[in-house]
Amino acid sequence: MVFTSFNFLIFFPAVIVIYYILPKNFRWVFLLVASYFFYINISPVYTLLLAGVTTVTYLFTRWIEKTETEKKKKLIFLLGIILTLFPLFFFKYFDFLNQSIFALLSVFGLRWPLPKLGLLLPVGISFYTFMALGYLIDVYNENIEAEKNPGIVALFLSFFPIVLSGPIERAGNMFSQFKAKTIFNYKKAVKGLQLILWGYFMKLVIADRLAIYLSAIFSNSEHHSGTSLLFATLLYPIQVYGDLGGYSLIAIGCANVMGIDIIPNFKRPFFSTSMSEFWRRWHLSLITWLIDYVYTPISFSLRKFKVWGIVIALMLTFFISGVWHGAALTFIIWGLIQGAVLSIDALLRGKRVNIENRYALKNKWWYTLFCCMITYVIFAFSLIFGGAVDSVSKTLEIIGKIFTDSQSLFIDDSTLVYSFTGIILLFLSDFRDEFFPDKFKLFENENILIRWGAYLSISILIILIGVFNGGQFIYFQF
Repeated sequence: MVFTSFNFLIFFPAVIVIYYILPKNFRWVFLLVASYFFYINISPVYTLLLAGVTTVTYLFTRWIEKTETEKKKKLIFLLGIILTLFPLFFFKYFDFLNQSIFALLSVFGLRWPLPKLGLLLPVGISFYTFMALGYLIDVYNENIEAEKNPGIVALFLSFFPIVLSGPIERAGNMFSQFKAKTIFNYKKAVKGLQLILWGYFMKLVIADRLAIYLSAIFSNSEHHSGTSLLFATLLYPIQVYGDLGGYSLIAIGCANVMGIDIIPNFKRPFFSTSMSEFWRRWHLSLITWLIDYVYTPISFSLRKFKVWGIVIALMLTFFISGVWHGAALTFIIWGLIQGAVLSIDALLRGKRVNIENRYALKNKWWYTLFCCMITYVIFAFSLIFGGAVDSVSKTLEIIGKIFTDSQSLFIDDSTLVYSFTGIILLFLSDFRDEFFPDKFKLFENENILIRWGAYLSISILIILIGVFNGGQFIYFQF
């Protein structure tokens, strides 16, 4: 069962009705049952893995809190981290490490006896593992108290809107909401439904429609010109934004209908004027997790190296981000590219600010537009490594053709027309939210005719040009 399936359109309304009918003290119990039912329909066998990670997280956070000596507490904490990470490393990285060692030893004429297992990655494991790790770290650092109710911890890690692809939530934000005696909030429920509708639009009209065109090019890159590959490269970030951004809005909207607030995941990223700003707007739940639990501790420990300590911390943080995204050399390179670009940004920030202030560039629209375009292009080219294709050789082949083969552009008329209809509406919406947040309101308009006209228009577009057999969300593979 996924958000775009017919089953979910039955499941979610049923959950909402039962949720508000039940006495408030039993709602979290019902949400836990509903969440496990949801996950079982996605991955029955791996539900045991989710339950195992939950059990380890609960027991070790309680053990950490009860331990008085710092040395023993640290050992328990490290053991909890290892046990929590083990399933993720085993399922996601075993084959990659095994093959890498085999290739390295083969150079010296040695053989590595372990066979390739070919394990399927449990859906959502990267997300709920990070949530569990964050909770363990917060308890160890005494930022929050360990939860005594194992059911609340289980609900936190399995909560059906976010278990598959995030946002990556924090225990400190969710525990109190699960235990609160929430009453129905009409405005929050309406806002949630609006987010769900726009999320479906981003996924079905933009991401899945673009996927038809982009898959045809990237899957057969040897048969396409550099012009077509360049065009596909520039469109791919929009597909990812529509896919993960759409999923995030549906997830946040579902939670809002139940009176639960989830952290936002995107903040109009394509209006960023630098890569550092971009990463304050793109996949926020992941980047804030990495900043809090990886970058900040590393940069603090390297503070004596000043700006170079920041550079090392950035490179290590985005190396981990690349590894988190996938067990492949392409994702590692993608992470290192992000770290390198952000390091250059950090090193040159002072000079850039001086130039901007001297010539008053920040007040000039053309300069803002130019910076947005440069930032977008840098990110788009990095994504050739970060998911567009699955091998370094193919990535280098694509980049080579982009700069050497300027033949005709492959056109799929209907797909591109439908896609650009959605893209234009998406950019107009983000442009309005970025520069005129209080004007040109549609979903939030006080006029009922305008408001419902917007609802119906988007719904009709979804029905007419949405792709309903586009498959799962991109981030399910992570």
